[in-house]
Amino acid sequence: MANDTLLELRHISKQYPGVLALNDVSVSFRKGEVHALVGENGAGKSTLIKVLSGAVSPDRGEIVLDGTVYTTMTPYLSRNLGIGVIYQEFNLLPSLSAAENVFVGNLPGNKLFIDRVRAEKKAADIFKKMQINIDPKTLVRELSVAYKQMVEIAKALSRNVRVLVMDEPTAPLTTNETDILLDIVAVLKKEGVTVIFITHRLPEVFRIASRVTVMRDGCLVMEADASAITRDELIRAMVGRQISDAYPPRNNVFGGAALEVSSLSGPGVEKIDFTVHAGEILGFAGLVGAGRTETMRFLFGADRKSGGTVKLKGREVHIKNPGDAVGKGMGLIPEDRKLHGVVLGFPVRWNISLAILKVLSNFSFLNQIQEKKVSGDLITALDIRTPGHMQITRNLSGGNQQKVALAKWLAANCDILIFDEPTRGIDVGARYEIYKLMNDLCEQGKAIIMVSSDMEELLGMSDRIIVLCEGRQTGELQRDEFSQERVLRLASGQT
Repeated sequence: MANDTLLELRHISKQYPGVLALNDVSVSFRKGEVHALVGENGAGKSTLIKVLSGAVSPDRGEIVLDGTVYTTMTPYLSRNLGIGVIYQEFNLLPSLSAAENVFVGNLPGNKLFIDRVRAEKKAADIFKKMQINIDPKTLVRELSVAYKQMVEIAKALSRNVRVLVMDEPTAPLTTNETDILLDIVAVLKKEGVTVIFITHRLPEVFRIASRVTVMRDGCLVMEADASAITRDELIRAMVGRQISDAYPPRNNVFGGAALEVSSLSGPGVEKIDFTVHAGEILGFAGLVGAGRTETMRFLFGADRKSGGTVKLKGREVHIKNPGDAVGKGMGLIPEDRKLHGVVLGFPVRWNISLAILKVLSNFSFLNQIQEKKVSGDLITALDIRTPGHMQITRNLSGGNQQKVALAKWLAANCDILIFDEPTRGIDVGARYEIYKLMNDLCEQGKAIIMVSSDMEELLGMSDRIIVLCEGRQTGELQRDEFSQERVLRLASGQT
């Protein structure tokens, strides 16, 4: 083992029924480096990290930390060795406060009493170091997705970690929040912490990583210095093919107004006005807490709005609940797929057919042949990586779960689709396919509303952009007015 190598995983293999998740993977990580681990969904990245954390036992292989060989690893041993993992899916207790979650299992106090005041002060110090504004007393269930991610990061930082694994930590974050996080990573690097950074956002790789390892189909296919490779070479290694442009070309032909919203208001949102046309992608931009997701939930009937009118194809409609919205041809791919997008315990096929059970049923009997055909066609179209259509959705990678959530609304053939963070946690190859699919839907006359914290995605896919700040609409940009600076200025309340 080289002098500066802190951690090695040697000849790691892991097989699940029908899937070889890891195939003889060997990789090393140096002390005090940021090492990017990239690859398409299902490449084996998350499984490799679960082996390192002790959450999964490999079929063969060993872990070497500081020269000591470990043939078995447990979560307890991993934590004691200074290995921290921030998983892509949150591991928080919603009914506890942010401070209690940061120090869960290690709360200050004695055997009889928990010193919550001390815990809140220590949590506030960590949040201050991270440059984020979270009240330590706030219950986690009341936090947005981005702030939940920040609590996960703070929880890892509360321990004296030697190796910190971040699995898609910036996926739910805005540009400003991502900058803060990457600055924190740079500080950790200077303090000698080894950071294993899993991301689908390639600019982040070249910004912070010293080295990069690429995985594909459970195998290690490339390990190189980040400064020695180009973006195109990295993408080619990840997907096994050439992708020349990040965003596919579009034929912008708009139809009439599909959806008109006037003075939409509700808790946290005030007087939002916009129109989206058939064949158009209308982007929504804003910082965390701007009210983007709240606006979409009011529109879809998931939460009760306090005021405003909604028109579909010129006719005013009253949407009281999601069932009304679906019945009127609207679909919502939500920000939090685990909580609202899919039923994790259901098979893939059941999730895809969930919104069209009435269509697939004759009286009380489900036409399973038709259900299987519909789900099979969409599994193929979206390249959902699953051993079979009856695979439990929980066992898919995060990106493939997102594809299942999307497939459900494509099966319902909705005229208006709301994409809230459509490519969160999805790899570069799958993103391109989803973008193509969105373009195809527009060419079919569908209207798309896209909420995204990915600035490149907003600028690359939107025909117009509505910008929100603290629940108010601060601007609307036409395509020839697009720039990152203008969006950020409006998102921060400047005109």
